[in-house]
Amino acid sequence: MTSRFTELTVDCHDPERLAAFWCAVLDFTVIDRGEGKVEIGSWVPTVEDVRDRQMPPTLQFIRVPEGRTVKNRLHLDVSPIDGSTADEVSRLLRLGATRADVGQDPDRSWVVLADPEGNEFCVLRTLAPPS
Repeated sequence: MTSRFTELTVDCHDPERLAAFWCAVLDFTVIDRGEGKVEIGSWVPTVEDVRDRQMPPTLQFIRVPEGRTVKNRLHLDVSPIDGSTADEVSRLLRLGATRADVGQDPDRSWVVLADPEGNEFCVLRTLAPPS
């Protein structure tokens, strides 16, 4: 027996706002929405595709009444694919991210940011081809 990693769910106050932010970050689109939830992804999953092979998971944002109270125990890492890490950090800050301090080493090779609801994520080294 096997399971597939199909969705990562993020509790939040405003699913539409957070989905829009992450769509802009990842170049995803909204693939489903319902009362208090929005799902985004790079593809529209079908049962056949998911059964056939591991596909990229979707992100699902679910409205919850409570706020975040402690540092995330799970976070996303993103890697720029067509520019420098510094350029990507600047773009994400313009989209509404903020810099976050989680006690990271100042000499680290990644940048810690938070999305508009304060969920931390890291911007890693660029994967852009050398110019």
